[in-house]
Amino acid sequence: MITEIVTFGVPDGMTREEVVANFRRSAPSWRANPELIRKNYLFDPGTRRAGGVYLWRSMEAARQARDAAWLDRVRRTYGSEPTVQYFQTPLIADNALGQTIDEADGSVAT
Repeated sequence: MITEIVTFGVPDGMTREEVVANFRRSAPSWRANPELIRKNYLFDPGTRRAGGVYLWRSMEAARQARDAAWLDRVRRTYGSEPTVQYFQTPLIADNALGQTIDEADGSVAT
């Protein structure tokens, strides 16, 4: 599994409510991607930064989501260049689901 962290600047005139409305509009398309396990939306009003933390099934899936259309959408919506970081994710302790997910054997232990 791959964790991807994407951040970008938010324009000074854009309110938190507008940012969250953008997030809500994008959620159905992310939910429709079978390669995406989870996405957490991020917003920091102090630094005027937003983004997401994605958990992908593979690096290939993560990179496919970052196409030219996605980059153009971020630039048009927020007027900034996104920063993208990738991390291997060998283990997940998920308290909400009460599970540990281990990529080594694909197991989910409760």
